[in-house]
Amino acid sequence: MKYCRYNLENGSCYRLVEVLGEQEMITRPLELPVERRRRASQQDIKNLAPEALGAARLLAPVTPSKIVCIGRNYREHAKELGNEAPSEPLIFLKPPSSLNSPGAPIRRPKISKRVDFEGELGVVIAKTCSYVHHDEPVRPYILGYTCVNDVTARDLQQTDSQWTRAKGFDTFCPVGPVVSNEPDPWAGIELTTRVNGEVRQHGNTRDFIFPIDVLIRYISRIMTLNPGDLIATGTPAGVGPLNAGDLVEVTVEGIGTLANVVVDE
Repeated sequence: MKYCRYNLENGSCYRLVEVLGEQEMITRPLELPVERRRRASQQDIKNLAPEALGAARLLAPVTPSKIVCIGRNYREHAKELGNEAPSEPLIFLKPPSSLNSPGAPIRRPKISKRVDFEGELGVVIAKTCSYVHHDEPVRPYILGYTCVNDVTARDLQQTDSQWTRAKGFDTFCPVGPVVSNEPDPWAGIELTTRVNGEVRQHGNTRDFIFPIDVLIRYISRIMTLNPGDLIATGTPAGVGPLNAGDLVEVTVEGIGTLANVVVDE
């Protein structure tokens, strides 16, 4: 299953994405227990016609109660920032207010001199998840996977004793364009980040220090994960600065490409 979140005049709805002919099309509406914002009316939804995914103006396909991020989950990324690989998952939060839609601008705040891209695989939670035992399967807790850009004010991250300000600016968490349960991160998913068409990051989920089952069990022992919550699983090596006018694209195999343009605040 692959789905997107779609904006209508009086709210939003989730819609299935299917291949019709040789084109990905947005088709029938879906009822998912993960929406925390205003839903479109049934009258609006029943009048929807199929349309091409590539031509649609989409919303972020999640409305999480929290965004849990994993730091330094690739050894080479930890190394490039001068850090040791962690001995247990390093977690931090981005506020839901940082959520950004596919195609929407990333705003560079005036108080930061360096804003970086960080392409990541996102995991969307399917059902309430609390204290998952070591022998309990985690896949039933996963609704699907998506692309995430964990935008970071790198200079502020380096000066602050914690990362909330550097990670939490409005527009600093683009997500999308779709959620899919088809990829298998344990088997390996390729992730590539491009800036203005040039490859800057390339990684594979096989290189995770802590795989997704470890992450979900670890997080669930600290906080309850709710349906629709988002886990950003960490970024590979190659992070770098963004400038006004840059087009940054995060592509995850089997999901698609999340594209955003950078603007100055």
